[in-house]
Amino acid sequence: MEIRYTSHAKIQIERRKLEKVWVEETIKSPDITKKEGNKFYVIKKLNGLVIKVIYVKVKYIKVITVFEIRK
Repeated sequence: MEIRYTSHAKIQIERRKLEKVWVEETIKSPDITKKEGNKFYVIKKLNGLVIKVIYVKVKYIKVITVFEIRK
């Protein structure tokens, strides 16, 4: 499924020095998935980081925001 990023998500990825490949890996193979309404909250431990991605599914996956969870 196609993955698109909101302007906010793009800014957060850059600001937090994260990689889009990490975001995509978190979406495709999360360790934890929660759904509230139409939003998905996915978490994955990856490269020594814990990444959280919030997205919605329409005709594609729209990433709303991305951040690193502090250990």
